[in-house]
Amino acid sequence: MSRNLYTNMEWLPPAPADFAAQCKALLQTSDTLGKRVQHLAGHMLDENNLTRLAKVIRKARDGGQSLAPLMPFRLGIVSNATSHFLLPALEATAARHGIALECIEADFDQVMQEALSPESMINRAQPDAVLVAVDYRGLPLTACPGDEQGAQHAVASALAHLDAVRNGLRGNGKALCIMQTLARPVESLFGGYDAVAPGTLRGLVDAVNRGLAESIVGSEDLLLDVAHLAETVGLAEWHDHTLWNMAKLPFASAFLPFYADHVCRLIAALRGKSRRCLILDLDNTVWGGVIGDDGLEGIVIGQGDATGEAHLAVQQAALSLRGRGVVLAVSSKNTDEIARGPFRKHPEMLLREEHIAVFQANWNDKATNITAIAKELSLGLDAMVFLDDNPVERQLVREMLPQVAVPELPADPALYARTLLAAGYFESIAFSAEDAQRAGFYQDNARRVALQAQAGDMEAYLASLDMVMTVQPFDETGRTRITQLINKSNQYNLTTRRYTEAEVADVETDPDCFGLQIRLADTFGDNGMISVVICRRELDSWNIDTWLMSCRVLGRKVEEAVLGVLCDEAHRRGISQLIGTYLPTERNALVEDHYARLGFLPVDAREDGSTVWQLPIDNAIRKPLPIKLRSIALEAAAEGVAHAA
Repeated sequence: MSRNLYTNMEWLPPAPADFAAQCKALLQTSDTLGKRVQHLAGHMLDENNLTRLAKVIRKARDGGQSLAPLMPFRLGIVSNATSHFLLPALEATAARHGIALECIEADFDQVMQEALSPESMINRAQPDAVLVAVDYRGLPLTACPGDEQGAQHAVASALAHLDAVRNGLRGNGKALCIMQTLARPVESLFGGYDAVAPGTLRGLVDAVNRGLAESIVGSEDLLLDVAHLAETVGLAEWHDHTLWNMAKLPFASAFLPFYADHVCRLIAALRGKSRRCLILDLDNTVWGGVIGDDGLEGIVIGQGDATGEAHLAVQQAALSLRGRGVVLAVSSKNTDEIARGPFRKHPEMLLREEHIAVFQANWNDKATNITAIAKELSLGLDAMVFLDDNPVERQLVREMLPQVAVPELPADPALYARTLLAAGYFESIAFSAEDAQRAGFYQDNARRVALQAQAGDMEAYLASLDMVMTVQPFDETGRTRITQLINKSNQYNLTTRRYTEAEVADVETDPDCFGLQIRLADTFGDNGMISVVICRRELDSWNIDTWLMSCRVLGRKVEEAVLGVLCDEAHRRGISQLIGTYLPTERNALVEDHYARLGFLPVDAREDGSTVWQLPIDNAIRKPLPIKLRSIALEAAAEGVAHAA
């Protein structure tokens, strides 16, 4: 059962019986093609169905049809094994995660040649990322049992080989690399002593994996933990020697959908598509039984009972996710006071009211409650995951709110927590102190929204927040978080341009660029970094390349305060006007009037649907704002630009 959970990806709903027919019909619906492709990709698909869907995606791309709202991404693949069979699975799976993936495959076993030659197929293609799909058979790893010095040399050689590949791809093609850990071979020479004796192949593989993981820290490259995937489903099942001997396939074909899903999770996380909020049903999900019928003493939760411990595992998983920044909410058909009872009074409960950012317990349908939760948290529906034991409720939410992720759950509650975590909704490519605090940020924001709803005077409410906005240029300390915001922000983002950490670093040193990071604190706490702006100089103008803001601070006049800072800094640097571009996407209609509201005038409308806006610095309207300003190093940065000029 557990193996099937991963092999079949049983958190996904089963594919429709007429899947093949639905694939054929896709190309006839060009106006909603991307959405329909994503819907079909969201099912449990085997290799054949993934191939069917990939053919449709390729035909649409070749025919010039739009796959919007899927986000384009080009992935290079280099491998010491046969990789052609990966392409359709990756392209179809990527649609599940909101990505329109195009793959560029290098020739068989040409990893080093592709990396080191500037004219190689991969480097000339300039992909967004390169998947370096190398296993232990593609590295200089020769077992040397009992030879500790030889083992160290073998590991160093293998890591140097991988470093050369990474450096070649980064230097010649500029793409970041997705590096794979190595799945151990099944066979052992010494049995259990393989883990002890130096120089065994198992020991060499483990050491390379540790070194590879350490080398990723602090870089932009990503780690695909294939060793963990193989161990999850079983090494003996993962390795298929017949397929390797016949066709040099690196793992058993049964695991192709599972492998492809993990690759695409990383790509989606890189493009800011990881989920950020877990919404919990209560009865028979967080605890066993129905609180309204069984009462506080009758619900099943806690140690000493199999069912109680299963539901306790759900709570522990939720708390662990909250500890790494995932926001928790509740949506329950219940009377509010009764639903809160276990959180307040049950001695075995791990979850308490203070862990829940928004608590929706009423008799509304779940879709209505989830929409209210998203609004109160200022998050999009595509940031939500909804966990509910009831298949009727799950299907209703899928139909009414297709953007929300709704995992299928098995009959046995002992597998609820495992299923939730196996689905990978909260895939991460970095983790910072600010990430750990994110759940608290959103929870504080929900309290602000609730207070605002009670307040009659908006100006008085904003003044009561005692907001302090801290502004400073881009720097090394904020670089990782700046990059995260650039790649995650969709709704309040004027152009939705994406940048790597290296490109953000370039902004810091380019005298013709101005990068601004903005933080906001108030009486409820620190909101963290909430806005990023990048301006590029053209003669006496600043072109606003990027302007994004967290939706947590909507309606608090932050954008007006940021504009004031931009005008001051532009004037200090001899800039006479700001030029802003609004490039519409499916997600950013929220900022359609952003520049108009700030006093910019339209000067151009382009064929791609974008509009260009202009504001002379001297024409900027300044109003008293309920925000105190704290600037760090801006004046010094301006003097540095003047000196460089």
